[in-house]
Amino acid sequence: MNNIVCAATRQGFALPVIDVSNPAFQVPDDAAALGALRAELGESERRRKRLPRFVLRWLMRSVARRSLIARELLGGEQGADVAVLGGMTTYMMKLGAPNLVAPVNTELDKRLAASPGAVSIRMRLQQLAQLLAGGLRSELATRGPVPLHLISIGGGTAIDCLNTLIVLRKLDPAELERRQVTLHVLDPDSEGPEFGRHALAALAAEGNALSGLDVTFAHAPYDWNNPVMLANLVRELSSSDSLIAVSTEGALFEYGNDHTVVSNLEALRKGRNVALVGGTVTRADPLTRDFLTTSRFKLVPRTAAEFAELVKLAGFTVTQTKSALLSDQVLLRPLSQ
Repeated sequence: MNNIVCAATRQGFALPVIDVSNPAFQVPDDAAALGALRAELGESERRRKRLPRFVLRWLMRSVARRSLIARELLGGEQGADVAVLGGMTTYMMKLGAPNLVAPVNTELDKRLAASPGAVSIRMRLQQLAQLLAGGLRSELATRGPVPLHLISIGGGTAIDCLNTLIVLRKLDPAELERRQVTLHVLDPDSEGPEFGRHALAALAAEGNALSGLDVTFAHAPYDWNNPVMLANLVRELSSSDSLIAVSTEGALFEYGNDHTVVSNLEALRKGRNVALVGGTVTRADPLTRDFLTTSRFKLVPRTAAEFAELVKLAGFTVTQTKSALLSDQVLLRPLSQ
């Protein structure tokens, strides 16, 4: 199976560890693939709108009883709105239907994992890892063998940072092999980071994607509505020579309001060694807005122009963008650079 490694969950079963450089986890993200996804989602939304509300509610309750993934997505039988989608459920959606394993490999689970929304989530991870790895490659080449710190805000399993390292190692193996790397996972939950730690251990085993590298995993609870801890962290990491990159996949830029986004970016500006910030932004096009009407998660759609103006308030500029179906993946740099 293309050398897929697995890691244990808190519930006692193992899940494959996503590696976007492995064909088993890759998704096409060219214009044709994106157009086909958009057409599939549009047709799905048209079918949904034709269903009477009571039928839709009955269907939601039914599927929530038959799938662990659906239960989290749909909120069981109640379907109450919540702030964010849990880190482990998001992770399972990123695996792709062929890579699901028991107890999350029912036919319903596979259908959910093959849906346009799930494919878009897989695409955003792949694109963000590529953006961050590409940006880091040039930074590492000019900074010498200083320690590398990757901060994952709202990171859950930290699969965004792990895949950044995987892609970066393939682009330029020597640059990672000669430096210490620390993953700082800032997330209020502990279950996702626990799996992430196991995933790193699996990837670092002999012969696997990150074997031989000096990588440390650190998790700290974090509330992005109070970014003092983030400011203190980047200030501390900048007290000695280092390189800091930040990733927030499916997190801060998608769920945070304008004030929260700006305050977190301002906190990052406290660290003189912060070179890059990569993240995902919920799109504000009509199809995405239509799709979000059925979501119980409090996402904040933004156009590219709106987001660019927002980050400028905190002293950052958007330097690169890649688009998936429901999100734009962005790379930010401080304006002073």
